[in-house]
Amino acid sequence: MKIIRCAALAAALALLPIVLLPSAAYSQGKTAPKDAKLYFITPQDGQKVRGGFWVRFGLRNMGVTHAGDDYQNAGHHHLLVDVNDPIDTKEPIPQDKSHLHFGAGQTETLLELPPGTHTLQLVLGDAKHYPFDPPVVSDKITVRVRQPGSVRRR
Repeated sequence: MKIIRCAALAAALALLPIVLLPSAAYSQGKTAPKDAKLYFITPQDGQKVRGGFWVRFGLRNMGVTHAGDDYQNAGHHHLLVDVNDPIDTKEPIPQDKSHLHFGAGQTETLLELPPGTHTLQLVLGDAKHYPFDPPVVSDKITVRVRQPGSVRRR
């Protein structure tokens, strides 16, 4: 009887890494409602802005919460600045100067960018910074940051 129990336990333990591997190697799999929508309130696509400008995030059919809070149908914002690579849904959203995290539940930020043309895109992340499935992302918009003190032409 002991030999059978030990063999069963050994077999179960041998399979444990295989069972755990998919959850470690792939996204968290948090599902999002199909009608969830992430968008920019401001600025608008193609808008010309000066120096520091306000970016306001809009979200429909989901809630905003803090990073680490694991609520159903809720996440926190990430702002991608000049990012051309597609989002990898199997990895957490990076955190660097091009991937800004708003883990305290913020829905707006004062953004300072150098003069020139820049792209902005929002991505909603789950408690552990993974994109939802399917990903909840905004359209990518373009803004043009003017030189400080530049005169607006009419």
